[in-house]
Amino acid sequence: MLFWIFLAGGLAARYAAGLRTLGGGLLLCVPLIDVVLLTATVLSIQEGVAPTIWHGLSAAYLGITVVYGHRTVRWADAKFARRFGGAAAPPRRQLHGRAAVVDAWKSWFRFLLAYAISVGLILGLVALVGTLDKGAPLLVWLNPLTKVLVYSLIWPVVTTIWPGKAPPEPESGSGPGTGPGPVPGPAPAEENR
Repeated sequence: MLFWIFLAGGLAARYAAGLRTLGGGLLLCVPLIDVVLLTATVLSIQEGVAPTIWHGLSAAYLGITVVYGHRTVRWADAKFARRFGGAAAPPRRQLHGRAAVVDAWKSWFRFLLAYAISVGLILGLVALVGTLDKGAPLLVWLNPLTKVLVYSLIWPVVTTIWPGKAPPEPESGSGPGTGPGPVPGPAPAEENR
């Protein structure tokens, strides 16, 4: 939740209020929230608090924000820049063929990295607790994370099989009023008087 509060606050300060330094400072706090969350989770478990699904959620969340946090900040920054800063909208990417396949697999491998980090953090917390019985509430998050990983594999596989074709390029000289017509010939010669 704090991720979104600092992100929205930083962007609002930067673009809506024109306070670029304050906005930059708030945006710099966004990755620090991950460090604070991880520290609080580890300290909580070290102090003997029985692990709950919320401890597991923090580990799952951290893996995802480590991988996607910077992209999310860049995306939101571009949206705010267009809305409040008058920046031009970037051209839409049209991916077809090999480029679409590469993009789909990059996206899946990005989530695989987030999954690996999340699972590593969850298993690290289970090790910190000491036994699988005590760490069972943490392991609950492996099920939805694994399902998302497997289900998200559908898109790159389908894109690999059917990558899509580029739309046909408009022919030069085509358009309204440029259809086939009489071919111009040589200019008529003037008659001698």
